[in-house]
Formats: sequence, structure tokens, C-alpha cells
Amino acid sequence: MAGLFAGFFAPWLIYALILLVHLILPARQVAGYVHDENTGELLRYRLNGPLVLVALVGLWFGAGYSRLLPWDWLYTHRWPSLAGSCVLGLIISAAAVLPFKGHGGHGRSFRADFYPGRALNISIFRGRVDVKMYLYLVGAVMLGLNILAFTAHHLLLFGTPSSTGVLVYAGLFFWFIADYLVFERVHLYTYDIFAERVGFKLVWGCFAFYPYFYLVGLWAASGVAGSPLPVWQAVTAVCVFYAGWMLSRGANMQKYYFKTMPDRAFLGIIQPRALRGNGHALLYSGFWRVARHVNYLGEILMATGLTLALGIPGSLIAWLYPLYYIVLLVPRERADERRCAAKYGELWKEYVRRVPHRIIPGLY
Repeated sequence: MAGLFAGFFAPWLIYALILLVHLILPARQVAGYVHDENTGELLRYRLNGPLVLVALVGLWFGAGYSRLLPWDWLYTHRWPSLAGSCVLGLIISAAAVLPFKGHGGHGRSFRADFYPGRALNISIFRGRVDVKMYLYLVGAVMLGLNILAFTAHHLLLFGTPSSTGVLVYAGLFFWFIADYLVFERVHLYTYDIFAERVGFKLVWGCFAFYPYFYLVGLWAASGVAGSPLPVWQAVTAVCVFYAGWMLSRGANMQKYYFKTMPDRAFLGIIQPRALRGNGHALLYSGFWRVARHVNYLGEILMATGLTLALGIPGSLIAWLYPLYYIVLLVPRERADERRCAAKYGELWKEYVRRVPHRIIPGLY
């Protein structure tokens, strides 16, 4: 019973610790892309994601080496921990929606606004913490801790020789997490930050879904004896993952540089070409000449590479992660297309003519 109680409240403690470390550690003060709805000024953010990740991973290693907690404690308490995260996500979702009636959303009722949210941006501690960026920080760091614990459990059970696929998977996934946090400033210019509101979808998603579902492949593989991953399969998985990473990171970085330094050639070679009119500009060179949402293709490929790395291609559970990205990103792409068509009008029609494919060049 004590173990269930500890597991249930462990994520509450970890999420509070992430907030405390985020507040204490030094941070970059940066202006974002989104304007304050009241003042019209650009929102400012405190960003220190990489330092927070290093601090929490350091605490995990310290707890393991000192034998304060077993290396795989978060794995052995995964179910109560997931339950605790779900409950906390519900509580914080309500707290993020209830006070903001009339600030956006459907405006009909709490029930109607609970899932999408009402407020576009929320900050706490006198603006020191942007709630959206804190939520993504929580999800990323907790995902990293879970990956370490699940991987440790597999190693403790089966040893290194039968864990090569799990180790490759963990290494690639940690690259994914570290990359996101190192470039967190770039993500201030992405769809999630400027288009989505703060409600159950975002809060519960970052508290429970992101740190527990994203590693669904390890849920399937951690307690199962594997075999050494063939070199060709490991190379294939790594190549697919990094092909996706180059598309996603490259596209996001190119758009970031275009928005912040519109005349600068990306990587020194990709000249910024854009359609302009009515105060708007639509980039259509480099990565953004390939497809209108080529970064989504990159996300799907990274998820596919991670699944291949596990070496259990016949496991349906392991494939739920890339399938989730397809289910998430295709409707998002459709919603973004409608939003852009309404915002840019004839300029968008010309952009669609020049960049005809939505996500996959030549296919879709």
C-alpha cells in the first residue's frame, strides 16, 4: 500500500521539483513570436530547459548510486505513477480553465471549454513562468526520467548483450529530448505556442500522455528478453530517425531564422524566398519547398526510427507511437490549412499552387 501511495504522488513531487529548479536556475530572457492579448507586446520567456534536464537526471543518478532508490523505481511504480499524473493533470486542467471565462475558447460553458481551454497564454509567479513552456518542460524531463528507469529495468533483468535495441532506442530518444530543450527558443514560433489554448488537451497531455505514452515501445520491451540487434537493423533505425530529425529540425530552424532574420540565407546556402502581400510573408524555399508541413513528416520518421530500434517489429504496441503522430498531425495539418487560408486569402492559394504537397512530397 505504501508503494502505491509513493508511486501515485511521485510525479506530483517531480513536477513541483521541476518548477522549483526552473525558477532557481539561471535562464535566458527572450522575446517570443506571440503577442500579449492585452498589451500587444511580444511575450517574454525564461528558458533554461537543458539545465533543468541535467539537474533532474543528475538527481536520478545520485539517487541510484547512493541506493536511495533503485535505478528502475519509476518503472516498478509505473502504474500508480501514471494514475497520479492523470489525476494531477485533471486538477491543473480545471485550474487553467475555470478562472478564464470570457477570455477565449467556446465561451459557452466550462464543459465546452475544458478540453481546448480558454486562455491562449498564462503566466505565473509574476511572469517568471510561462505555463505552456513549463508544461512542455515537465513532459520532456519526466519522459527522460521514465526512459532511464525503463531502460535500467531491462538492463537489470537481461544484461547488456540482450539490450542493444533498448539502448539504441534510449540513446535516440534522449537525443530527441535534449534537442527539443536546447532549441526551445525555436519552438516559441511553432503551432502549439501561437495557436493552441491552455486546457485539458495541453495540460493533461504534458502531465500524463507525453511522459508515459511516448515511450510506449519501452512498455512493450522493458520486461521482455531481447536479442542483440543486428547491425543492419540498428543502422536502418538510426538513419530513419536522423532523416526525420533533419527534416523536422531543419524546417523549424529555417522558419525561425526567416521570422527573426528574414534576409539571412539559412545554413549560408538556402536563400529565403517568400510570397509577400498585405503585410504577410510565406516562405517557400529550402525545406518549405518540399511540402507545406514537411516538419510533420520529420516527426513521423523519427517515431518510426525509434520503433525500429527496439527490434520488435511485430509488436503492435510498439507501433502505437508513430501511429499516434499520424493521427495527431494529419488533422492538425488540416486545421492549420483552414487557419492559413482564412488568414492569408489569395496569398495562400498562390502558396498552395507553388508547394502542392501537404506532408509527403509526391504522395500527400
